[in-house]
Amino acid sequence: MTTIRYPESNDLRELVRFSEKDGTIWLAENRMILMHSAALGMLRKELIGSVGKEHTRRIFTRMGYASGVRDAELAKRIRGDRNVHDAFFTGPQLHMLEGIVRVSPVKLDMDVPSGRFFGEFLWENSWEEDEHQPEFGRDPEPACWSQIGYASGYTSAFMGRFILFKETECVACGHNTCRIVGKPLEEWEDGPEYAKYFELDSMLNHLLELRNQVDYLRAAIQQQSHLPEMLGVSKGFTNALSLITRVAPAQITVLLLGETGVGKERFARTLHHLSNRRQGPFVAVNCAALPHDLIESELFGVEKGAFTGAQSSRMGKFERADGGTLFLDEIGEMSLAGQAKLLRALEQGEIERLGDDRTRKINVRLVAATNIDLQTAVKEGRFRSDLFYRLNVFPIQIPPLRERVADIKPLVDAMLERFCTVHEKRLQGISDKAMQMLKQYRWPGNVRELENIIERGVILAPIGGWVEIEHLFTLIDEMESSGIGVSSTGRLEETQADATNQSLVESVLASGIGLNELESRLLNAAVSKTKGNLAGAARMLGITRPQLQYRLRKCPDADSDMAASESDAST
Repeated sequence: MTTIRYPESNDLRELVRFSEKDGTIWLAENRMILMHSAALGMLRKELIGSVGKEHTRRIFTRMGYASGVRDAELAKRIRGDRNVHDAFFTGPQLHMLEGIVRVSPVKLDMDVPSGRFFGEFLWENSWEEDEHQPEFGRDPEPACWSQIGYASGYTSAFMGRFILFKETECVACGHNTCRIVGKPLEEWEDGPEYAKYFELDSMLNHLLELRNQVDYLRAAIQQQSHLPEMLGVSKGFTNALSLITRVAPAQITVLLLGETGVGKERFARTLHHLSNRRQGPFVAVNCAALPHDLIESELFGVEKGAFTGAQSSRMGKFERADGGTLFLDEIGEMSLAGQAKLLRALEQGEIERLGDDRTRKINVRLVAATNIDLQTAVKEGRFRSDLFYRLNVFPIQIPPLRERVADIKPLVDAMLERFCTVHEKRLQGISDKAMQMLKQYRWPGNVRELENIIERGVILAPIGGWVEIEHLFTLIDEMESSGIGVSSTGRLEETQADATNQSLVESVLASGIGLNELESRLLNAAVSKTKGNLAGAARMLGITRPQLQYRLRKCPDADSDMAASESDAST
């Protein structure tokens, strides 16, 4: 009999990373956990005692199936260019690397295009058998439920058709080893009897029905409240939304404060929909985009013949918002002349079109927004104090996204669904590693930036695959790794990159080179490597061109003549 050998597994061990800094363990893009097998054994025992053996077996089988599917996706990604057997053996090797069971292949006959599959494997050191037998003793039925689920899920995802594995021998039944056999479901005479363990049972279906009813009621309540896509569960978000809800029925002016991209216009629209003006118009104006000489005509309208080119009368934004809400975004960017005209309109409740001496009464609810500190702008003379006090009746601070980490997942899920529909693309979702990166990123552009990044991820991700870090953050460095991986001996060691960096530092310190000399050598090497191109050398060093010129002039041994000539040429 030909001995079946596994391919070298160094490429799999390199995928495992332990990050003590943030308390995570990673297998490529998938977050893993290291927990006591005794804890899982206790869970089995509790479930068997509460919902029965059949329900427990179904739960563990489906849990293993889901794990196997994820590992099959990983196998195709990291060994998709190898022969089919080497690629397939990724699953058994990962099962062993994850500490589940030792897997020894006995026979494997597979052909992916035709769907032909027959596999036979031996299991040793099964965690499920180890935990099941001390509690329940010898069992007439096999006990490795999650592992059978894993083998079936992995192989089904790999082959593109449902492959059912069964334990033909199990240590829990008194055999010397566990033996599993897998083949297409229809080739098993009792296949339908075992297939039920891979389906949702009646109890879980009932729970899902209840959850759907709760989701329906929640959606109905939101629809009655007219909340347009307001997603968030963080304290800062819910506090801001609560203030919007409470002030909406009143008619006072509201000032929305927050960084660029936090969603101030969406909050303003929500306020409008919750007010008694919801049947009226909602008119949004970006004050920063209005030229100073056109502010009056844009806000208050213009009469025919008021100036050259005014060939017809036109309403301004105030008239268009009559009976509704006028949203003035980036109001801190408005000129002082425009501020004076706005203040008059707010205080008198009437406007005059440009070129007209007739006043028009207006009934407008004003909502203003800014991303600058208006109090500081008042002190610096850039914003009128009387207008500030007129606007600052009911200020609401909208927190930045970096302070709303709990909101990122629901926002991402909603954006993924929307952009998949827009771009007609089917995806599995977002990987664990990518989601953690989204939660750790500082988000200078806030929700607007998140929206743009998710849309880019949807476009770049492969059809039917996962949105991963490289699809999202193409322009920034991937998050730092702890640098701890698994060596060939199973020990936790520094990764090669970190070990190289440490070796480099130690070599520099041992050389006795001073810091100034080291900097000078590094600068000259970068300039030489780019053949005198200071811009290219600066990019190589991760600094700006002026910073490089300054350092070249400062270092006595650096090529200061080149820096000076480059500087003269640029001027």
